[in-house]
Amino acid sequence: MSARDAFPAQLEAVLQQRGYQVVVQNAGVSGDTSAGGLSRLDWTLADRPDLVIVELGANDALRGLDPAMTRENIDAILTRLKAAGVQPLLTGMLAPRNLGRDYYSKFDQLYPDLAQSHEISFYPFFLAGVAGRPDLNQRDGLHPTAAGIAIIVGKILPLVEECLQQLKAAPLR
Repeated sequence: MSARDAFPAQLEAVLQQRGYQVVVQNAGVSGDTSAGGLSRLDWTLADRPDLVIVELGANDALRGLDPAMTRENIDAILTRLKAAGVQPLLTGMLAPRNLGRDYYSKFDQLYPDLAQSHEISFYPFFLAGVAGRPDLNQRDGLHPTAAGIAIIVGKILPLVEECLQQLKAAPLR
């Protein structure tokens, strides 16, 4: 997928069309795990973001990594973002059902639990409306097409705008 079709570029374009003066940077690395996201956090914080959308963990589940480790990594990310004065927006993921009920129950629940314990904005399933739809996913069946990304942007947009409004009302850091 071209950079202009990716989630950050599409989100930035829509927000700018709606009058927000924002730059949406892509700090993600395709195929990376929550541990990778945690290891890159200093790089992300160096840009002094106001809002970070935390969308990690799908690759952890695809690799069958222990949900407790995913929880620990994302918890550390959220803790560090908040300590740096950055507003996090957590997006949830769902584990593949072929990993068994015990696994997917633990994995799926870690996101709402973390959002509640950190008292942060939460979008329950990043791929809502797109997952499982061949017409909206690339040939691998996992990654959305540009059209799928557009649907994701449309669905998450109200929550992103709510977060931006909260930032606007908050005192400067």
